Amino acid sequence: MHSMWFGEFMGTLVLVLFGNGVCAAVTLRKSYAADAGWMVITTGWGLAVLCGVLVAQAFGSPGANLNPAITLSSAVVSGNYSQLLSLWSAQLLGAMCGSALMALHYTPHWSLTPDPAAKLGIFCTNGAVPSPLFNLISEIIGTMVLVIVAGAIFSHGVSSNGPAAGMGQWLVASLVWGIGLSLGGTTGYAINPARDLGPRLVHTILPIPGKGGSNWRYAAIPIAGPLIGGVLAGLLLHAAQL
Repeated sequence: MHSMWFGEFMGTLVLVLFGNGVCAAVTLRKSYAADAGWMVITTGWGLAVLCGVLVAQAFGSPGANLNPAITLSSAVVSGNYSQLLSLWSAQLLGAMCGSALMALHYTPHWSLTPDPAAKLGIFCTNGAVPSPLFNLISEIIGTMVLVIVAGAIFSHGVSSNGPAAGMGQWLVASLVWGIGLSLGGTTGYAINPARDLGPRLVHTILPIPGKGGSNWRYAAIPIAGPLIGGVLAGLLLHAAQL
């Protein structure tokens, strides 16, 4: 199979499998990576983006959005919304499948980890300091940075032809790594509605031992924040036409 839809599905699946996977590795008891810390998590997510982008492109999605906020910002820039819902469905389903595979991979570890909140944090995000307004602002800012810097990476202002072949994926992965290190400490930097909603749904559905609730009261923030940030960044990029 080779299509934009399938590329987005497969790329987002790999993104979330690796991204949720590094969270599980650091959080779950008896993992060799237990308590490895924030640097490992942000590095793992950066590499997850790299691998997800490469897979998406190989399976038919040259843009490799992997993120409804990026897809929305691209539609704002171009004025073409025809593929928006289709690509959103691929990204959400890919995120759900990637998260389910992660849960399967770590099956023996769930019952050995007593903290329900820690288990939920493997799947989705939450505010480090509960403050709905400022948690929302954090997600808006993080997503705007993601979209604007990614746009700059591939702009004519960087070079006449954009980055050298094969470098763009690494630069975007480095961007996500940097966002995690610099801006991610407030909310866990969802900056991607599918990355948060898909795994949160999987956490709700799967019979994970001692899992607790899925914190649906917070769930609107990592959906609305990135979408708002994507629209604002898209309007800026449309006006600038980098």
